[in-house]
Amino acid sequence: MNRYSIYYFTCIAFILICVVNSCAPYRSFEKTKHPEVPDYSKESSWVALPWRHDIGDTIPPGCTIPQNQEHAEVDVFFIHPTGYILGSNWNASIGNKRVNNRTNNMIKIQATVYNAAGKLYAPRYRQAILKAFLDHKQGPKALDLAYTDVKASFEYYLKHWNNGRPFIIAGHSQGSRHIERLIKEFIDGKDLQKQLVAAYPIGMPVSDTLFKFIPASDSASQINCYISWNTFKWGTILVQGEYFRGGVSVNPLSWKRDEVYAKASLNSGGVPLTFNRLDTCVCDAQNNNGILWVHKTSKRGYWSIGKSYHLCDYNLFYMNIRDNTMLRTTVYLKRKKI
Repeated sequence: MNRYSIYYFTCIAFILICVVNSCAPYRSFEKTKHPEVPDYSKESSWVALPWRHDIGDTIPPGCTIPQNQEHAEVDVFFIHPTGYILGSNWNASIGNKRVNNRTNNMIKIQATVYNAAGKLYAPRYRQAILKAFLDHKQGPKALDLAYTDVKASFEYYLKHWNNGRPFIIAGHSQGSRHIERLIKEFIDGKDLQKQLVAAYPIGMPVSDTLFKFIPASDSASQINCYISWNTFKWGTILVQGEYFRGGVSVNPLSWKRDEVYAKASLNSGGVPLTFNRLDTCVCDAQNNNGILWVHKTSKRGYWSIGKSYHLCDYNLFYMNIRDNTMLRTTVYLKRKKI
């Protein structure tokens, strides 16, 4: 990347930070009127449900692996990332149409990767605004409120729909942060861990000491484990104190934590953010000091923000994730029958 490109992306990142800070809640969390608590007995409180025809049934053009929610023996509980970018409240109402449109799109470009392996359950929740990750005083309170919804939706799912079935728990970004808390509270070292096929808290730094009984994955077929990575441009070096430093990184082309280079020919197919095609061999990947490096792809539709491919953590490896969830599910079900 030449110096002009670096300058351009630095300016874009700076502008985004300024916009987020200037067009965000000006009241304290305590003085903000919070949205109504969701009722998870209502289908309208869910983005995707397996018996309903909705955005969770979608597959990208060119994908030869159909969705299989009608017959799947495994469930998938998915928590979407942040779609609430600008606003006057710290948390979004689940009735906010603009935010819901973004949420629907994120379910399409991310959560649908799991609909071949399992029945997809994806709740709406009073997600924290993007600024919550930049404001260390008010932000944690907004994230805590969002988690109360995620927790309530998971409890509703367990009580009314799970019926002892094995499950995958997955998400991205803010969704992955909430998943980490769910795993610690409900799964790690608990009876429910026996039903866990695998967890995919992607797009958040997850320490290898976060869970006591659930290890990070180090093979494609490992079960009862978790998988995470954060994608950056090749050569990115995180300095001490940067947000993503120190996380577990599982290479989605090899499903290992080592730093062995995985060439692009191992990439079964990425799906651009436009979700209008499948691109094979879209990028390579290599773990480096807790993050995932990729070379810039020649295909359009895979956007970066500065040095980060955070928006495309799923998209660059869509088919590899799809294949992997099916493999881990098969292994789990075979061992269960023994």
